[in-house]
Amino acid sequence: MPQLDIIFWDEHLVAINKPHGLLVHRSPIACDAKEFALQLLRDQLNQHVFPAHRLDRKTGGVLLFALSKEVEKLMQQQFSDNLVDKKYLAIVRGHTDDGGEIDYPLRKENGTLQEAFTRYKTLARAELDVPLGSHPTSRYSLVEANPQTGRMHQLRKHFSHIFHPIIGDRTHGCNKQNKLFKERWALDIMLLHASQIAFKHPVTNMPVQITASLQDEFVRMMGLMGWEV
Repeated sequence: MPQLDIIFWDEHLVAINKPHGLLVHRSPIACDAKEFALQLLRDQLNQHVFPAHRLDRKTGGVLLFALSKEVEKLMQQQFSDNLVDKKYLAIVRGHTDDGGEIDYPLRKENGTLQEAFTRYKTLARAELDVPLGSHPTSRYSLVEANPQTGRMHQLRKHFSHIFHPIIGDRTHGCNKQNKLFKERWALDIMLLHASQIAFKHPVTNMPVQITASLQDEFVRMMGLMGWEV
């Protein structure tokens, strides 16, 4: 069994740098999956762990677990009350503005609209000598996104909404770009990485900041763009 990369661990909480493609726990909508972060971490630590929040299967980065039901409830409440500061890195299509705010409500599965708000800033831009469609070159941006709310697929939907979809996002992204990256550069992941979370420790009340480094495939794409990691 693969060993998970543990990036924070105390007597109440443990965080891993979740690989892209790994499900947090069993799900009826992903019957193909044989490994799950929850079970792998439980076996690795030889103790029960409880997810404090969720990350999409295709998103890599900081994933936090509690080591008791009580702490799980306290942390889930912080996430739900938007008291956890979350930062993500994403590679998107096109050249984004230097920074911006995306205030665009998102619909739940039952049809209810929920407010959703994301701030972002552009860290780097690239133009590759690769024609696509009617364009002689292909343009990309590296953005740091700071979601202020925690809606399902929020960043994926928000960047798609401003016409800068995340590369490798099959559900909300650009099929032409995804096909290009898969065929030309054998990219199989979505270029979205949960880079950092910061919050008040639910037991000690001390500030906690947990950072996850970029994984190999993301780093490879940064190199392709000519960006420093």
